[in-house]
Amino acid sequence: MRSSRLLSLLASIGIATISTAVCSISSDLKGRLSAGATISHDVSTAPRWSEFHAPQPGTIVTVATEGDVEATVQYCLEKNIPFLAQNGGHGWSGAFHLGQNGLLINLRGLNNTVFSTDKTQARIGGGAIIEEVITQAYDNDVQVLTGNCNCVGALGAGLGGGYGNLMGLYGFMVDNFLSFNVVLANGSLVTVTPEQEDLWWALRGAGPNFGIVTSAVMKSTPLPRAQNTAWTGGLFFTEDKLEQVVQGIEDLKLESHMNIFLYFLTTGAPDFTPTILVTVFYYGTEAEGRAAFKSILDIGPYNDTTSVLPQNEWNAGADGFCIKGERKPTYSSGFNHFVPSTWRQIWNAYTDFLKNPNTGSTTVVVECYSLDKARSFPSDSASFANRDIRFNGFVITWYPDASLDSTAEAFGSNVRDLIRENDGLSTNRTYVNFAFGDETNEVVYYNSTPRLQQLKKKYDPKNVLNQWFDL
Repeated sequence: MRSSRLLSLLASIGIATISTAVCSISSDLKGRLSAGATISHDVSTAPRWSEFHAPQPGTIVTVATEGDVEATVQYCLEKNIPFLAQNGGHGWSGAFHLGQNGLLINLRGLNNTVFSTDKTQARIGGGAIIEEVITQAYDNDVQVLTGNCNCVGALGAGLGGGYGNLMGLYGFMVDNFLSFNVVLANGSLVTVTPEQEDLWWALRGAGPNFGIVTSAVMKSTPLPRAQNTAWTGGLFFTEDKLEQVVQGIEDLKLESHMNIFLYFLTTGAPDFTPTILVTVFYYGTEAEGRAAFKSILDIGPYNDTTSVLPQNEWNAGADGFCIKGERKPTYSSGFNHFVPSTWRQIWNAYTDFLKNPNTGSTTVVVECYSLDKARSFPSDSASFANRDIRFNGFVITWYPDASLDSTAEAFGSNVRDLIRENDGLSTNRTYVNFAFGDETNEVVYYNSTPRLQQLKKKYDPKNVLNQWFDL
């Protein structure tokens, strides 16, 4: 009994100590911030997309200026407070370890996107999400390369590499950045351009290990809205056509105007019937798109929802993935060969997992883009090292009850293992933005790892930027 009381007393002292420290942060830091910045101790101020192993900061600072980020980092360094920056909160790695003694820098207030007079450059704030960037660009008759999920932080997606609908024309997002404003591990706010060769290389692929990017300038293209359209949408197939669909995607030559995704998902409430969805994208007319994807269309979808849409509507079909909350441990792997028998095994594992309660939003995804333009850039031009990967596959296990964690992790890990069995690669490879969190540096950074580790020692010798696939 005494032991139990002692443990309870020690726990209460610990909680009280943390609470006192948290309150002290508010009073100490407030005077260093701009009038528009706010400080909260409610984690719901900056919700995460997934509650699985999510950061649990005791303090959330929502910044209003780039200087606020600098001031907050400097304060954390002075007080030895762990910190993490987030924008959309969609990084799904399960390796976060920020606790109640830590501070989260919420970048959402830095959400402006502005264009140069000739519209060939866009300055994107570190708090802008993809939908905001696209809306600003489209409304100003500008085209900008972004990711494909509206609610994801635009720069977070880009710093990992940056796949997107238009990469067949422009390359990866890392190929389109022109400069960064970034708060480094020493607390200084600096501008990084190609002249700072090492940092420029490291930020484009492993950005969170080297600083907090508060804004970035990237290439943009002036384009009247009437010309900024694409034929895109969904083709639904019955599961008996799975092997044909997989082989069809494997054999398809993606030209610069094209991309194609495969989904295993359900029809939703109330039945949650598993089905196969292929989304097609063609930057051009419907006639051109149907001709380009004829081999897929000839398989015979039972439903065709494709249409010609303006750029500000291209991503709308994926908005269902933007719902925050619940648990979503996600496993992923890159691969170069789409093997029908492997994907039949994954389908069977998927439908078995759906027998668990409240798992109907679970989804398996494969993304495939045209890579010719991306591969025209030197393979070592950025620390992003996956230009040679044809496909990225991942499974989002989605459920509300933490008691299902072990079952979901076993399922997700099994799907990843199945993908890797016939991946056509010499070693395991995973896109860092899609990784689960248990991967080694070599899996997510590949042959960039040695140079990144050396630069980490130079630019972050105390390893204060350690939350995201730490080097």
